[in-house]
Amino acid sequence: MKMYFLKEATMKKAYKLILGVILFTELISAQSFTVKGTHFLVNGKPFQTISGEMPFQRIPWQYWNDRLQKAKAMGLNTIATYVFWNAVEPKPGEWNFTGNNNLRKFLLLAKKNGLFVLLRPGPYVCGEWDFGGLPPWLLSIPDIRIRCMDTRYMSAVTEYVKKIADQVKDLQNTKGGTIVMLQIENEYGSYGNDKEYLDTLKSLWVKNGIDVPFYTADGAATFALEAGTVKGTVIGLDPATNEEAFEVAQKFEPGVPVFCSEYYPGWLTHWGEKWGTVSTSTVIKDLKWFMDNKKSFNIYVFHGGTNFGWDAGANMSNKYEPTITSYDYDAPLDEMGQPTQKYFAIRKLLLQYLPAGIKLPNLPKPLPVINIPKITITKTASIFNNLPKPIESVLPEPMEYLHQYHGLILYRTKLVGPHSGKLVITDLHDFANVYVDGKYIGSLDRAKGQNSIDIPKTEKPAQELEILVEAMGRINYGQHMIDRKGITKRVTLNRISLMNWQVYRLPMDSTFMSAIKFENQEKVSEPGAFFKGKFELDKLGDTYIDMSNWKMGIVWVNGHNLGRYWDIGPQQRLFLPAPFLKKGENKIIVFDMYKTQPSEISGVPELK
Repeated sequence: MKMYFLKEATMKKAYKLILGVILFTELISAQSFTVKGTHFLVNGKPFQTISGEMPFQRIPWQYWNDRLQKAKAMGLNTIATYVFWNAVEPKPGEWNFTGNNNLRKFLLLAKKNGLFVLLRPGPYVCGEWDFGGLPPWLLSIPDIRIRCMDTRYMSAVTEYVKKIADQVKDLQNTKGGTIVMLQIENEYGSYGNDKEYLDTLKSLWVKNGIDVPFYTADGAATFALEAGTVKGTVIGLDPATNEEAFEVAQKFEPGVPVFCSEYYPGWLTHWGEKWGTVSTSTVIKDLKWFMDNKKSFNIYVFHGGTNFGWDAGANMSNKYEPTITSYDYDAPLDEMGQPTQKYFAIRKLLLQYLPAGIKLPNLPKPLPVINIPKITITKTASIFNNLPKPIESVLPEPMEYLHQYHGLILYRTKLVGPHSGKLVITDLHDFANVYVDGKYIGSLDRAKGQNSIDIPKTEKPAQELEILVEAMGRINYGQHMIDRKGITKRVTLNRISLMNWQVYRLPMDSTFMSAIKFENQEKVSEPGAFFKGKFELDKLGDTYIDMSNWKMGIVWVNGHNLGRYWDIGPQQRLFLPAPFLKKGENKIIVFDMYKTQPSEISGVPELK
């Protein structure tokens, strides 16, 4: 159709019809996504990217298809997803693309559901994920520099790019697949200004067979765009909800498309905060502006999933701010994968832009949800009765220098010289219980700026000091990302450095957990304990484990680490998806930093 022969009103109507058909019909491999000038095109016709973020590694793989079907039914034509490097390479050279890391499976399901994909492999992604997706084993190098041309960092990045490219290059749209664009780094203009680094990343992807269009994502500010963009690549804005924001980017780099690469329908939540929310009315107003002005956008997030295990990150403003386990994010599709009021409001809006005769698919059948009656705890185990062989160290060292990357770590020393007074930990990362001669004397919390405690004077001078440190999320954004865990420098008592430590690595991984020796007793003498129980199920479904009667710790069900709970809130319940359960007997283990005897646990159907 030669639209330049039509009258303006007719041309607008024709444009809407063409665009609508491309937006909402099934996307198939025969459709070619291209960039021409400042426009996205599909088969040479204008295309508006209506995308939603869905970080696949945060979602049980058994539910990927369900979530993708719900994305399609809401009116999305594209899915964006991060790839978390530290999940696919948990140790140097050990690659895992199975289970929740099966990137190819996710991409093929997206294609099956008629959805294009914006791939966001980093290597740094932020995402409120531990260390922003970078592997913590990089921190075993004492003077490592990240997100720049440090040769040690770039050597690891080069191998990562090659591995990801090998997984996805045949799934690019240019090869008949579903990936239409690939993002270079993430919000780099808010971190650094090493343009050689960004150019090198692009060159590495090209060298390894990636030929779809590239894009960057930065704040809609000149300084961020100047430092974070790559010449000739599509510009994403995090966020942009008005013409002024788009004009900033267009003036900076004319001749390339600009789109909103992260539109926030909700917000992240740290421990001790209120739940992050954004009103549905605000979201609808902003999305309507995108639709009316034919601006491409990506909803971050459409569905967030869960920070299972140790994967939640942290931020640093004027204090350390660890992120909660749930990544519900007040998103259109909640943590359990259920459509919210916001979901249906967005779907109603997008329906208004459908041409006559075009329909959205129906929602898939709801997944079952169950309650679990009171769970009985029958066994306990003190962490001090389950210590591995120690490592001798003159001064305390962080986890990463000992090749441990998650969990807890115990530091033990004999008190020689001072036996009481002010104990100072420099620096504590992140939460610690302090024990003197086997007795708990108090806790310290980095998030509260606590790093010292008084050791009381006793009739018989204290002989032994133990510091049990829990590693919470590594900082995932900004200038404090070199965030090693444990005790990072020294411990002093009355300004005297304490030396000659025994250090016990407590990674809480499957090997460690399987070796715990439980006892048939109701309680332990000091905080820092495991509690074991079981429950029977005759049917399976999604649920939440209610930990509101506990203090602070971690929960495992059938060996699956559900993440952290903490009584400071706001989260008191941990998502337990049906794929983690089985009919008949199920086992639960809780580790709590404070409690010496168990409290009630049950399964409930909602997060809040």
